[in-house]
Amino acid sequence: MTIKDKRVEEIENGKTSLGIEFGSTRIKAVLIGNDFSPLASGSFEWETSLENEIWTYSLEEIWKGLQYSYQKLFAEVKEKYGVTLSKVGSIGFSAMMHGYMAFDKQGELLVPFRTWRNTMTEEAAKKLTELFQFNIPERWSIAHLYQAILHKEPHIEKLDFLTTLAGYIHWQLTGEKVLGICDASGMFPIDMNTHNYDEHMLKAFNHLPEVEKYSLNVESLLPKVLLAGENAGVLTAEGAKKLDVSGNLQSGIPICPPEGDAGTGMVATNSVAPRTGNISAGTSIFAMVVLEKPLEKVHTEIDMVTTPTGDLVGMAHANNGYSDIDSWVNIFHEFAEAINVKIPKDLLYMGLYSQVFLADPDCGGILAYNYFAGENITGVSEGRPMVVRKPKSKFNLPNFMKAHLFTSLGALKIGMDILLKDEGVKLDKLLGHGGLFKTPIVGQEIVAAAVNTPVSVMKTAGEGGAWGIALLASYLKNREDGSTLPEFLSKKVFAGYVAEEVKPEQKEVDGFEQFMDRYKKGIAIEKAAVEHLI
Repeated sequence: MTIKDKRVEEIENGKTSLGIEFGSTRIKAVLIGNDFSPLASGSFEWETSLENEIWTYSLEEIWKGLQYSYQKLFAEVKEKYGVTLSKVGSIGFSAMMHGYMAFDKQGELLVPFRTWRNTMTEEAAKKLTELFQFNIPERWSIAHLYQAILHKEPHIEKLDFLTTLAGYIHWQLTGEKVLGICDASGMFPIDMNTHNYDEHMLKAFNHLPEVEKYSLNVESLLPKVLLAGENAGVLTAEGAKKLDVSGNLQSGIPICPPEGDAGTGMVATNSVAPRTGNISAGTSIFAMVVLEKPLEKVHTEIDMVTTPTGDLVGMAHANNGYSDIDSWVNIFHEFAEAINVKIPKDLLYMGLYSQVFLADPDCGGILAYNYFAGENITGVSEGRPMVVRKPKSKFNLPNFMKAHLFTSLGALKIGMDILLKDEGVKLDKLLGHGGLFKTPIVGQEIVAAAVNTPVSVMKTAGEGGAWGIALLASYLKNREDGSTLPEFLSKKVFAGYVAEEVKPEQKEVDGFEQFMDRYKKGIAIEKAAVEHLI
């Protein structure tokens, strides 16, 4: 039997798993086989919209993107294997964590989807952090809920259910109001002993005077918490039609607990065991470190979340990642077109990124900020991308590009320094995935310099979270042998995988520290721009 014949047999008999992830710039669907390798994929490009000062995606766009990405995958299966896709062994959905999707008893969305990118809940986040003695970031769902209560928003009186984007999709396709524990841990704090929402914090929230006025029981509003591998329902007949508009996909397919992009990133990089971590670099950028024990102090710069199996994770999250770099690459692309030179975008990225090898360790005195949105870690309320330099700074292309790559990690490094330096967290290795790591070596060297830790990238890094949620879906149907998720990943999925590791160079580590000194002092410039550049 040829490899193609084997793939055809797997697809026809439903020996596959499907993962679909809603990223900030792309919705991607990946179908994997019994050996966990991708068989086909489809994607849909989209962008968040700023409407009435709220970063959002419309329901119309959400469903359009889901159906389009699936149809692209469906077409690729037909083209590559000559099979009409109708059976899938298991399915999983994941999406950007946090945010606010509020529904009434009829299942109608009460206010436009408020994404993780919104920095509008400062008052609520501060009050809840003090109340719980547990860091509640502004993007967390409970912060959004409490802020709406403090503002006496009319929709609170009709509120019946609160979930994330992944939880919403799962609910609509299965009828089940559930959520994977990693995604749930970005809605409300989790008790590490019960693997459920923290009971004491639930009671404390319900007894807040502003909450009592609405007679709210927050626990009844939240999705049920599930661990990886637990039963989360099946694709209903109505759900099958919503996902596959061609009507070919059969119902009854088991679906794993919906997860957030942090959890799928951990799975896709085999970073679910203590002392391992991963960094995801896209529109936002975050690093996850699986902890051996709780942190000594409460840090507002660090999210305390979990792995998909409920182990404690410290997450440093920055709202701003590579959007500003993408804008600059577009400028260079426009310049090339203006002089009638055609350069494919991937080659342009590679050429510009590779310039960092010629740059000074500290970027030659150039300072940049990639803030398209506000940044919680540095206390900046709104975004003002900028480049700043002194007259005698070494302003050339290598230093210019390196400054933009360094600054994309600036806010994140502040959080990572708290974990690694202040709290003494042990980190043996960091796995990278996302757009930054598509250009060989460059992203790894930059991150290694930032965290002074070896950084590895696997060949599967480009598949990202969609592959990660497909693996969680596969784990759902492969858990009969009693293996834990770390065992499943290490012994089955990643057995034999070789990761390409880059170790930090001391001169680059020192250079990043010099850049960060300039970065921290320059935050006042960024805040002044927010105040005066209106």
